This record gives sequence, structure tokens and C-alpha cells, in this order.
Amino acid sequence: MINAFSIDVEDWFQVSAFAPHIERSRWDALPCRVERNVDLLLGLLQESGCAATFFTLGWIAERYPAMVRRIVAAGHELASHGYAHLRASEQEREEFRADLVRAKAILEGISGAPVLGYRAPSFSIGPRNAWAHDLIAETGHVYSSSVYPVAHDHYGTPDAPRFAHRLDTGLVEIPPSTVRWGGRNWPIGGGGYFRLLPYRVSAWGIRRVNAVDARPAMVYFHPWEFDPGQPRVRDAGAKARFRHYLNLGRTEARIRRLLREFSWDRVDRAFAGEIASGAGAPGPASSQEDIAHADSRGVAA
Repeated sequence: MINAFSIDVEDWFQVSAFAPHIERSRWDALPCRVERNVDLLLGLLQESGCAATFFTLGWIAERYPAMVRRIVAAGHELASHGYAHLRASEQEREEFRADLVRAKAILEGISGAPVLGYRAPSFSIGPRNAWAHDLIAETGHVYSSSVYPVAHDHYGTPDAPRFAHRLDTGLVEIPPSTVRWGGRNWPIGGGGYFRLLPYRVSAWGIRRVNAVDARPAMVYFHPWEFDPGQPRVRDAGAKARFRHYLNLGRTEARIRRLLREFSWDRVDRAFAGEIASGAGAPGPASSQEDIAHADSRGVAA
């Protein structure tokens, strides 16, 4: 079974849990470590012979265009994580549309590659802002990975479908992986769960999704999760600091093992069948129309 390996390309100071303690106006003054960490990931993937999807912030791409080109040149898929790492649930419709358009235009302009996928920061799409899926499709994206079917204090839609499915718009939603156990969904799709729990829990969950559900798994990580030397946000609460910093020094070894024990590929290839059954690839006219719409509102790059 070929599974999907994905990276949410953001830096340590852009994590949603730290937003109350780090002003966006300070971002450019803080030490960026994303390029060093992405290059580490690119090396690990090259060693293992695996490809991945990099859901990349437009803000990061603007400042590290050479890094974005290295991602694409190495054979990985470039996808969107939005521009400013704003939760979709905290934006109005037109603000969200502008963020989608701006990020897509920047990523495609830098890379020369089509951007078909989108992942909302903090999996921030749910029943209260289901309209966001319409805008993701309207702005030329073919698939999304923005709904996590789990219960969590910051995100999650526990009763959402666990596997890739096509919405009425034609957009394909591909959630991070979970296992069904004891009447509820348990997250085994990477991120903090991968660091906080023993490795064998994630490995067991992925094998169960492959063998019992007969589906490919979708996992995700962040570049900062490979960086125990990153600056500490002392003002953050104890729970936020525990979730963010625990086992950072163990992530690289665990990822090496994960890449070795399972088969991985880009999201667009691991879920090619599901994506092909959804909307077609966006045409140039549609993409340019959206970009022009954003330009007229003064928000495009």
C-alpha cells in the first residue's frame, strides 16, 4: 500500500498555539529556521527514495523562493497552506478567498508548477464554515486536506468522513488518518501525536488503516518538529509548550524509521484514483480570473 507523506511548511513562530504570544508584525524580525529544516527533510526523503507533498505558506515562499524551487526540482508536489497561516474559521468569505488566491499565485509563480492541493492551517474547516470548501474549489484547487475527523480542543470534526471523499463541488477532501476504536476516531496521522506517543502506536495505526480499512494513510509533519534547537516561547502556557517541544530531538530518528518501514509518495499520486474522480485540473483562464479578482481588491502578491 502506497501512503501519502505530507509536510506543512511553516516556521516555529507561526504555530497557531503561539499566536497570542507572537505578533505577526514581529515575524520578519524573528530568526527563520524553516530553510534549514526543509533541507533536512529533503535529504531524508532523498535517502529513502520517497516523494512527498509540501503544503507551503505563501509568506514562506515569498522569502525562500529558492527553497520552493528545490522542493519541486527534487520531484515533490507543491501544495498550498494558505498565505498568512490564518485559521479558515477566523476569516470571512472574501478574506479567505483572497488568502487562497494570493498563496496559489505566489507558489505557482515561483515554482512554475500547478498547485492543486490545499490544507487549512490547524485543520480549521468544519460544519460552521463548510462554505470554505466551495471557495477552495472555485479558486482552482482540486483537493483539500483540511478536515480532521477527531475531537481536539483546537480543531476537529469527529463525525466527518475518515477517508477521501468527493464533495458536491467536485473538490476531494483527504483527511489525515485515524483509526476507529472504542466508538471514536483516534489520530494516527502524524504531527504532535507522532511525537507525543510511542512510535509503535503510529506504526500500528498506519498498518491497521492499510490492512483493515484497505486504504492509504495520510500523514503530516512540520519542519520545526525536526529542530530541537529552535527558540523557546516562554510566555506560552504549559500545555502549549508541552505539545510543541516534547520529543523534538527524537523526531528525525522516528521519521527515518517510518520512511523505511512503509511505502510513501506524494498526495496527488497516493490518492490519484480519488482525485481523478473529482474535479478536473484548473484551466489557465479560471486561475487568471481569480488572480485578477484578488488584484482588484489589493491583496494579490
